Amino acid sequence: MALFLVVGTAGAFVAGVGPFDTGEEDIGEFPTQTPTASGSSGGGGGDSGGSGDSGGSGDDAGQDLPPYYFSVTETEKCGQTCRDVTVELTNNRDRSASNVNVYVRIFAGNETQSKDPVWQGKEEVGGMDAGETTTATKRVKLSYSEGFKVRQNDGWITIQTTVRSEDVTRTFTERRDVL
Repeated sequence: MALFLVVGTAGAFVAGVGPFDTGEEDIGEFPTQTPTASGSSGGGGGDSGGSGDSGGSGDDAGQDLPPYYFSVTETEKCGQTCRDVTVELTNNRDRSASNVNVYVRIFAGNETQSKDPVWQGKEEVGGMDAGETTTATKRVKLSYSEGFKVRQNDGWITIQTTVRSEDVTRTFTERRDVL
């Protein structure tokens, strides 16, 4: 199953992480937690390790695994502001996930409070069986002005990725020095 999304996307061209096309797509409200009906919240912070860290999942009690796992498996430069990025998304749960969507925002600097990400994207994955892993390679580009914003922040970017399914939401945040 092809996955056209950035999961854990450290999707900045400079970071070479994150497989979404650039663009001015309006992704609407950016989810960061499971709706209150399931009684849990997302959020969190990570480092530049690629998988990030997050809050609760609203999933099966007693399990130590997060409901989703993502990793960037390969990054290839395709230009000064372009990267071909291969990522994997795994459903770690013991049941299938439906209506899986991935939302990604990339900010220049070390915070996510800005209303002005240098890049954002949304991808509809659909359903994933229990334990299923899906892989995708996408070309990611930022404009020169977006790259300049990253350089003005000493090369630091913050990537906020949310994997949202019908019953659980998981947010990963990671920071990278990409210069």
